[in-house]
Amino acid sequence: MNKGTILIADDEEDIRELLGDFMSGEGYQCLLAADAFEALEKFRNIPDIDLIMSDIRMPGRTGIELLDDVKKLDDDVMVVMITAVKDVESAIAAMSKGAYDYVSKPFKLNEVAAIAGKAIEKRHLILENREYQRGLERKVEARTIELRHALKELDKTYRFTLSALVTALDTRDTETQGHSFRVMSYTMELARRLELNDPEFLKALEYAALLHDIGKIGIPDAILRKPGRLSPLEWEIMKTHPVLGYEILCKIKFLEESAQIVLHHHEHFDGSGYPDGLRRKKIPLGSRIFAVADAFDAMTTKRPYSDAVTFQVALDDLQENKSKLFDPVVVEVFVDAGLEFWQRERETFDRRVKADPDFYLR
Repeated sequence: MNKGTILIADDEEDIRELLGDFMSGEGYQCLLAADAFEALEKFRNIPDIDLIMSDIRMPGRTGIELLDDVKKLDDDVMVVMITAVKDVESAIAAMSKGAYDYVSKPFKLNEVAAIAGKAIEKRHLILENREYQRGLERKVEARTIELRHALKELDKTYRFTLSALVTALDTRDTETQGHSFRVMSYTMELARRLELNDPEFLKALEYAALLHDIGKIGIPDAILRKPGRLSPLEWEIMKTHPVLGYEILCKIKFLEESAQIVLHHHEHFDGSGYPDGLRRKKIPLGSRIFAVADAFDAMTTKRPYSDAVTFQVALDDLQENKSKLFDPVVVEVFVDAGLEFWQRERETFDRRVKADPDFYLR
């Protein structure tokens, strides 16, 4: 049984052959080199050398220099220095450079075997530990890939669920079909232009934009589907839909943050909105972003009780009502995108829905 591979470097032929024969008899594979140059060449070309036993004083290049060379190639290789009594200080200095130990001439072969055995045992432990660490890293990487796949599937499931909820609403509120998906598209583009990049916030904003009118499920059909303007009493009932939406969503763990955005999506920057009359920065950022996108789509979409206005008129209206109904910073970013950009966004969205009604589930 091969206990390991030892490279013996010594310019004295008798010593290197003595060590080679003895260590071979102890169960090691031994390679011999007459100087540091030959030793380095063999180390480079022969794999899996566990231990180098090197004389310190050799012609042309010393054992200390050989130590530096092999450690650059394999920091884990064990090196035992062979030294005369007068060179013990050099051997100790070599240990500070990474040598495992040293033996002094004249040496006892059983002591050499003991040191070599311990050195190779240490190397094997280092290599086993490194392989164990690599195995753990491979397992972690594989598990990470599995978790990413699971999260992707979970997100897909969420999307199916949310799309089903929105579809359920659309079957009742037919006049606003497509509105939720368009507003979601506008909202996410606006968030990108505001340079918001927190993944959790963006996901909550996306879900909130999609589900902002989910509370209308609790509004009576006579009000929700009325083909005309609502009476004051009917309007008060309609205004309860943000709270109803919040009560639906807040009970769902992954929609808790979205629920807060939905609750306040009809607040006004000057405090004149509902349900809580919040002002300025007290209105959640997601609600302030969404409010601009929602108003823009509402103005540019035909309803039974109102005609659609042009995109330019809608942009002018946003400008006129910034700091009143809307956050002025959000409005400026929206308007700065330009009339043609939002026209293209609407056209692109409509084409996408026509080509693939279930695009959101992809």
